[in-house]
Amino acid sequence: MARAENINPGILTWARETAGLSLEDAANRLGITSSAAISAVEKLEALEKGEQFPTRNQLDKFASVYRRPLITFYMRQPPQRGARGEDFRTLPFDVPPRENAMLDALLRDIRARQEMVKSLLEDEEETKPLGFVGSASIEDGVQTVVDSISRTLDLPKGARGRNGSADDLFRELRYRTEQAGVFVLLVGDLGHHTSVISESVFRGFAIADPIAPFVVINDQDARAARSFTLMHELAHIWLGQTGVSGTPDQADGETPTARIEQFCNDVAGEILLPSYAFDVKPDELATNDKQSASAYVRRIADLWRVSEPMVAYRLRRLHWITGPVYRSLNADYAARWHASKIKDKDKNKESEGGPSYYTVKQFKLGNALIDVVRRTLRNNELTYTKAAKVLGVKPSSVEPLLSKFESSRGVFVPGPRS
Repeated sequence: MARAENINPGILTWARETAGLSLEDAANRLGITSSAAISAVEKLEALEKGEQFPTRNQLDKFASVYRRPLITFYMRQPPQRGARGEDFRTLPFDVPPRENAMLDALLRDIRARQEMVKSLLEDEEETKPLGFVGSASIEDGVQTVVDSISRTLDLPKGARGRNGSADDLFRELRYRTEQAGVFVLLVGDLGHHTSVISESVFRGFAIADPIAPFVVINDQDARAARSFTLMHELAHIWLGQTGVSGTPDQADGETPTARIEQFCNDVAGEILLPSYAFDVKPDELATNDKQSASAYVRRIADLWRVSEPMVAYRLRRLHWITGPVYRSLNADYAARWHASKIKDKDKNKESEGGPSYYTVKQFKLGNALIDVVRRTLRNNELTYTKAAKVLGVKPSSVEPLLSKFESSRGVFVPGPRS
């Protein structure tokens, strides 16, 4: 079989590393098998060192597994890394290269899908730029941005708590956000359980495009935290900032990036838990007492259907609790969430039930994205191959997913625990 001898083997290494795959993972995903004389990893290493050249079929496999166009492997040199937009994270640790590579691969994939959606919308005559994208600045102040977002989403005013669950709140906020023209996706991996990206690496991502703005929420994070992340990323869209964000406690500091993140955190906090909920500091809350703070946080979180870390963040910003108490509470919440994920993972292994693949996909993709694909595909303006790329599924899964969407009339349940 003919081999591609006109490629730079360094491209193979670059493509693998930017896909976030180790040699072992890549060899497995590529279907390279070991023999008595040489292991699968050694075979892949030989290709990356130029000691062997890949066949055309192998190049097709590289393109698929590494999520790169085939023509990429014929370039003379690896291209420069694509921009993430602004990196608003202030991480207290060094992110392993593999995690950063997976994040870059994810953001690259999301940007490609967003560009396709934008192109589809631009072909529709009634599409107009969304005036709220980039309409605000930090100098406007938190309350001005809060008021603008609230008006655009038509959020109810004057509530003294909320009914329903945290899932209900997120579903309602997501619906209103999508109605306003923003696509909201839940994505936390590259399509495989070996490529999961921790919420400690990224919490959310915003693409502040006036035609097709995107908000991506890491579905590895706690479900109760999703509403905060959604509002936080909306604040970035109002500021006209495309970029990736971390958790609220990562925004401490006086750098320009930290100030932007803190501003967006304050906007999200004010929308979800308005200042009038904290008219008077309760007597039972001691500033430097973790036990009383924990009890108060739990009560407020239950009343407003928000996450406990978010309430703790608001209390810290109000100076109702000290920095050490806040950090200790956050450590407890993180440990509890980690334990919960392990427990749910073990439980899911034992269970054969749960929502179908297409129900889960519909929830993660969001009604707005699926509906754009549905109507353009039905109008013969989009092929099934391109529809699959926009949705992040195989071409054979497009029609079942659209049929599920049409039969449910765009209604989805809050989704599985992730």
